[in-house]
Amino acid sequence: MVSEKIRFDAELIDKVRGLFMKSPLLDGHNDTPWRIRREFNSDLESFDFSQSTADIDPLMKTDIPRLRAGGVGGVFWSVFVPDSWAKDGASKFVREQIALVHRLVDKYPDHLEIALTAQDVRRIHAAGKIASLIGMEGGHSIDGSLEILREFHHSGARYLTIAGAETNALADSATGETVHGGLSPLGKKVAREMNRLGMMVDISHASIGTMQAVLDVSDVPVIFSHSSSRAVCDSPRNVPDDILKIMADKDGVIMITFVNMFLNDDARKHHDILHKEWKRLKSLYPEDEEKAKEEIRKWEKFNPTPPATMEQIADHIDHVRNVAGIDYIGIGSDFAGFRTPPFGLEDVSLFPNLFAELMKRGYSSEDLIKIAGENILRVMNKAANPDSVTI
Repeated sequence: MVSEKIRFDAELIDKVRGLFMKSPLLDGHNDTPWRIRREFNSDLESFDFSQSTADIDPLMKTDIPRLRAGGVGGVFWSVFVPDSWAKDGASKFVREQIALVHRLVDKYPDHLEIALTAQDVRRIHAAGKIASLIGMEGGHSIDGSLEILREFHHSGARYLTIAGAETNALADSATGETVHGGLSPLGKKVAREMNRLGMMVDISHASIGTMQAVLDVSDVPVIFSHSSSRAVCDSPRNVPDDILKIMADKDGVIMITFVNMFLNDDARKHHDILHKEWKRLKSLYPEDEEKAKEEIRKWEKFNPTPPATMEQIADHIDHVRNVAGIDYIGIGSDFAGFRTPPFGLEDVSLFPNLFAELMKRGYSSEDLIKIAGENILRVMNKAANPDSVTI
C-alpha cells in the first residue's frame, strides 16, 4: 500500500524505509484500543484488522496494512479509559483494555507480537513483525492501589501516564485543578514503585509542578509519551524549555505528538473556544446531553478546526533538538485519539513523510533512527535496568 498522500520523491522515501528496516520505528502512543471499544464494542470479530479500517471507522487511522506501509516496527497501544470512569472504579475497565490488546495480538500472530522489553522490540522487529507494547494513560487507572499497578505491570503495561485530562489522586493535571502542588504522597509512592518494577513514568498530561516533582522523585529516566514544545505552541499540555533541559539531563525522552491543538496556536485557541462553547451547551441542556452534542456538532461545522501540518511537527522536533538535544526526542502520534490529523500525516501509513522532511532539513541517518526508536528504547532499557548504560 502506497498512499497518494506521500509528499516526497520515491528515492527519499525509500531511504527512510531503509532506515526503518534497520532500526525500528516505535510510536509511543496510539489509542486504537479505545476506538475498538467505542466503535466495535471490543468485538474483534466485527472487523478485520488485517484489512484497511478506513471505511468502517475513519477516525481509527490504524490497521495492519497501514502500519506496514508506514514502516512501523512497534506501537505502545494505549489502554486509556476516561477520567470520569474513575467513579465506578477505572481499573476494571483498564483490565478489559489490556485484555483487548492481548486478544488483538493473539488474533494476528503473523503480524503482531507482545513486547515487554527493549530487546523484545528488536527481536520482533528483526522477525518482520510489529512489536506491541502497552501504555496506561492516567493515574486513575490503578484506583489508588500499588497492588493493581503491579498486576498491570505483570500483564504487560510498561508505562503509566501519571496524570490525566483531569487531576487525580496521584498528580495534578495540566488541564485540571491544582490540588496536590504536583504529586500527592500516593503519587510519589507510585512513581517509586514504578522505578522498582521497571515501568517508565510518563509525564504527558502533567502540570508543570507534577513534571518537576516526578523528575525529582524518579531514579530513572522519564518520558513524555505524547507531548510537544510549549515554546512552539503555548498549550498547557506541552513542555516548557526548562523542563525539557531537566528531562534531558535525566536522560529521558519527549515523544512529539500529532494533535493539532498542541502543534499551532491557532488550533489551540480554537480548541479553547470550543471547550467554552461545549460547557455552555451542557449547562443549557443539563438533562439532554444528546441535544448538547447535536448543537456542538453544528457549531463545529461552521467553526472548523484550523489545520496543522506535518511541517509543524518537524518544527517542534527542531526546537527540542536545539534546546535538549537529538538524544531526547521520539514520536508519540496519539493516532485514534483525535479527530483532525495534520496535513501530510493523515494516518500511520504516512510516517515516512515526517522523516523525509527531517532528512530534507539536514538530519542525518543516525539522527533519524534515534528519533524513530533508539532514544525510547534506551530509556525503556534504563527503566528496566537502572544500572545499564547501553542496550
